[in-house]
Amino acid sequence: MTVPTSTGSNAPDGTPVVTGMPETATLRAPVTAAPQKTFRTQLAQAFAMFRNRKSIAGLIILGVFVVVALLAPWIAPYGPTQKDRTALRQPPSFEHWLGTTHMGEDVLSQIIYGTRGVIVVGFLSAVIATIIAIAIGVIAGYLRGWKSESLSALTNVFLVIPGLPLIIIVASQFDNPPLIVIAAVLGITGWAWGARVLRAQTMSLRNRDFIQAARANGEPLRRIIAIEMLPNLMALIASSFVGTVTAAILGLTTLAFIGVIPVNNLNWGTILFWAQQNGAFPRLWWWYVPAGLCIAIIGVALSLINFGIDEYVNPRLRSAGDRARAMKKKGLDVNDPVTAVRAVPGIPSNTNSTQNTTQNAKR
Repeated sequence: MTVPTSTGSNAPDGTPVVTGMPETATLRAPVTAAPQKTFRTQLAQAFAMFRNRKSIAGLIILGVFVVVALLAPWIAPYGPTQKDRTALRQPPSFEHWLGTTHMGEDVLSQIIYGTRGVIVVGFLSAVIATIIAIAIGVIAGYLRGWKSESLSALTNVFLVIPGLPLIIIVASQFDNPPLIVIAAVLGITGWAWGARVLRAQTMSLRNRDFIQAARANGEPLRRIIAIEMLPNLMALIASSFVGTVTAAILGLTTLAFIGVIPVNNLNWGTILFWAQQNGAFPRLWWWYVPAGLCIAIIGVALSLINFGIDEYVNPRLRSAGDRARAMKKKGLDVNDPVTAVRAVPGIPSNTNSTQNTTQNAKR
């Protein structure tokens, strides 16, 4: 754009001379404020790892177990220790859907009430182990020098400590160990693997530009870890949490099955313990098969959740999953090694080209 200006001099005829001084004008778009993320958007991004079918299926199965544990007094047809002397070792029937024990106790009621102990110990120990893993793993990955090496050495020590014998020794010190003590022991002995993974990922994040910028701005350590790093570690934290829940449930049922936990702490392992002690294997299948199936089903649910998280974290798995879902929508077989090729009008197909080439070769 040219702005006319006067130089102050006149032409020979007395008219003022106007010269043009070039001035570049830049047209700018109106500045609009960046849209702020609502709580709903942040919540959706935080749980984006659970959107695939595997995670949804695992969450549904796990949610059923949680509901059963919460509503046990209203769902169970009988009390867990209520005895029916007229139905001893009875197979499944209309009165007792999963049969009875050698003392006439309803197996279904024991399964329902036993779900409480499994869920409480599994999730409580996972919370304890995850908190310790985050505190030690992230700090060890962010710091440098002897502090990082000391925390790494502590993690290595807990990695080689045999967990099951230690749990047996601690549990044997109590006549009736509560579930909180059992969960605390399982959590304290199960945090090392998660801390190791978080330390490795934090070491790769601490050299990123946004971490360096936060450090240059003088941000405190707690804010850098809580605001800058933890959102980028949520997938690994969730995967570590799910793996710890699985290990805690298996550890609890194992301790109950071998008789370390008192029999009044009812859970699925206790049911298997009484079935073994009273010769239920293999004839009285209704006594031990339901408890074993519950352990297997909740293990499958947690594995599906973990697979879904892995698919979200790993770009290759995520792209492969998206490609497979797109092929299913089009009616194509994912496992078919032959890819269907659609002929384009106006372009000769590969078959005609091949035939022409063969005829020319014969000539």
